[in-house]
Amino acid sequence: MQKRPADSARHGLSGKAGLLLAASLAGLAACAGPEGGGPVATVTPAAPAAVVPGRTVGVLLPLSGGNARLGQAMLSATRMALGSPTAPPLDIRDTAAAGGAGAAAQAALAAGDGVILGPLTAAETMQAATVSTTGPVPMLAFTSDVSVGRPGVWALGIAPEQQVARMVAAAQAEGRQHFAAFLPGTALGRAMGRALVQDCAARGLAVPQIVYHTDSPASITQGLKTLSNYDARMSAAQPAAQAALPPDVAAAVDPVGGAVQQAQPAPAPSRPGPPPFDALLLADTGLQLAAVIDALQSFQVIGVPPAPGAAATADGSAAPPAPPVNGGLPPVRILGTALWASFAGKLGPLQGAWYAAPDPAARQRFVQLYMARYHTMPTPLSDLAYDASALVGALDRARPADRPNGYTVEALTRPDGFSGVDGVFGLTPDGQTRRDLAIFQIQPTGGGRIVSPAAGRLAREQS
Repeated sequence: MQKRPADSARHGLSGKAGLLLAASLAGLAACAGPEGGGPVATVTPAAPAAVVPGRTVGVLLPLSGGNARLGQAMLSATRMALGSPTAPPLDIRDTAAAGGAGAAAQAALAAGDGVILGPLTAAETMQAATVSTTGPVPMLAFTSDVSVGRPGVWALGIAPEQQVARMVAAAQAEGRQHFAAFLPGTALGRAMGRALVQDCAARGLAVPQIVYHTDSPASITQGLKTLSNYDARMSAAQPAAQAALPPDVAAAVDPVGGAVQQAQPAPAPSRPGPPPFDALLLADTGLQLAAVIDALQSFQVIGVPPAPGAAATADGSAAPPAPPVNGGLPPVRILGTALWASFAGKLGPLQGAWYAAPDPAARQRFVQLYMARYHTMPTPLSDLAYDASALVGALDRARPADRPNGYTVEALTRPDGFSGVDGVFGLTPDGQTRRDLAIFQIQPTGGGRIVSPAAGRLAREQS
């Protein structure tokens, strides 16, 4: 148990050498793991090497309370990344202790820490940031809420804004021009909606129509019926269907046209034209997603081939047909959330839908090393803890001789970013985090397949 405010991370660690991945794209050397196996000999701390002020790494995690197991797993990943004898020492603070994250951050600053890893949640990050930014000490938090980002504070989680940006870019590249969103009125849904508006504006696309719904079936059904313009599409399809009937069939169904000589085949049911969008963003999961899928099928947004003829506008009049999307593609590209990755095998009805997420193959080496050391699977949040720690270790090794540490804003925000367990990521001076994500496509029998791999580098920011 970590009771001491400072823990050098070399006490109590045994294992195999070489337990680290590459920490940056510029060829920075990977941290060397602790050497030796078996019990650690008792060493009298007679003359410990002096710790350079400002080099210590503050670690703010929940080590007690309801999130203790999660915090301990993340601490294990941190120690794995900063486990060499030459690594900067750790100053470990329990954010579940009295005073919370704010008190933990205050103690870290008082101890002279040069950088802070954590805390875990957005609320804790806000508390700690009010302290760390007065230092100023850079903070790499583990939340995915980008609203906490500011100069000197970064949210390292896989954020919905990063996912939406990746999918909008890919959808526009395949010819999509009219975006819409049908989202739950939750924090996640609102974040994805705001991101869609911002990305469409940045790319010169039309302002997307966004509808938020509650968890009631009526809200989902009525909201999607309105967004997809179903009634107007059906009204526009009726004259076209009637005009397509042969003369003898038209007379047979006309009561004024005389007796029907023989039974005639019933006219085919009308098929509405496409909805007024060709890309639709969703963010539901669980039972609400099942209800959304049913409504999408009922209002013929998915599960139908491209329909000929004109689409209907909101007032029911016929609109010029949208420019055709590349052949063989669905009329509407469904865009989802990375949360779908955990149950993609059940999403066959959404075949062709996309979601953006890290390539799981990229973390396999980390998983193997973590399991070899701790005999348990790492959590996704352990990925973030490892990446943040490996980044700090790389900057420490590259620190200038005349500086106590290498944790400068210039080093943290290098344009090429860093290579992490979940792919390449980079930090910007204004507190935002950029990520290189892959695009997965839902298959007819369920499951996701990569159709647009991660680039292996960060795209240059648009001016």
